[in-house]
Amino acid sequence: MNIPSNLKYSNDHEWVKVEGNIATVGITDFAQSELGDIVFLDINCEDETLAAGEQFGSIEAVKTVADALMPVSGKVVEINPELESAPENVNKDPYGSGWLIKVEMTNPDEVNNLLDAAAYENICK
Repeated sequence: MNIPSNLKYSNDHEWVKVEGNIATVGITDFAQSELGDIVFLDINCEDETLAAGEQFGSIEAVKTVADALMPVSGKVVEINPELESAPENVNKDPYGSGWLIKVEMTNPDEVNNLLDAAAYENICK
């Protein structure tokens, strides 16, 4: 299980990479492996402002459908355009080309409520 130490994690298995006031969000390697082969992503919240914990989309896999939840509050400024034609990128490269959204954070301090890699690894056991 790959859990990069430079990212923050939610209890709901989303990861966050912070650059300035922009948070790139995806699902973790653990989450994609639990879901199985991802076949479709329903994310159409660009330009919407959502609170931490709110659903920003859904992830459809062969086995199930899972909600994608905001790890931090903010305005969705970008949705990964590659995922419409290549949802399998989430399985192949969850921390790279499989990112889901970019969020302009309204409260950057919320990142402090997220888990570091060691704490996230403990909830995946």
